[in-house]
Amino acid sequence: MTFQRARSEEQKEARRRAILDTTAAMLEEMPVAEVSLNELSRRVGLAKSNVLRYFESREAVLLELLDDFLGTWLAGLAEELTAAIEPSAAPETRADQLADILSRSLGARPVLCDLFGAQGGVLERNISVEVAKRHKRSSLARLETMTGLIRRHLPELGDAAQQFCLTSLITAGALSSYVPAPPTLLAAYAEEPALGVLNVDLQDALQMAFTSALVGVLPRA
Repeated sequence: MTFQRARSEEQKEARRRAILDTTAAMLEEMPVAEVSLNELSRRVGLAKSNVLRYFESREAVLLELLDDFLGTWLAGLAEELTAAIEPSAAPETRADQLADILSRSLGARPVLCDLFGAQGGVLERNISVEVAKRHKRSSLARLETMTGLIRRHLPELGDAAQQFCLTSLITAGALSSYVPAPPTLLAAYAEEPALGVLNVDLQDALQMAFTSALVGVLPRA
């Protein structure tokens, strides 16, 4: 793919979108850590200097993509929660249902979890103050959206809902670094089955973490 010089705002926006879409396609093939600006430039058909006209760094591209993915996920999550949580059920039952939906939904999105995992330690390190502020404003808005969804189905959480949401996303990012296990570890588990207890299943681990967190913050009867 090659591009002529973008002159209109529509052309510039199309160029930005092409960069983001190409990065998203790369993330289907490789983890965040392996996405390079050189390879992105080659795939999108632009010189690296031209990519940097639209995004100041590789990290800035990935942060914007994280926000896009997060927005799409939250829109789908709203429907999943409405369909699965029984409004008249006891708080503990709704908490279990909530933990199940969150773990299944995030477990099915390893790329989103990988981006969460890279956010604090990598992606937020090589950006300007302006990009940092824009990213954090978007993150706060997404967090408020998620908090509203959780409170709608489990109002008993009260003020603890926001902290639960933030911790849940951080937990998803942390656990995603263990999956999928590399071939050498899978071979070790196969040769020595007792070691298999250390083989993390993302969805199961998330469900346990979310259930434990919700039980801890629900008010006692």
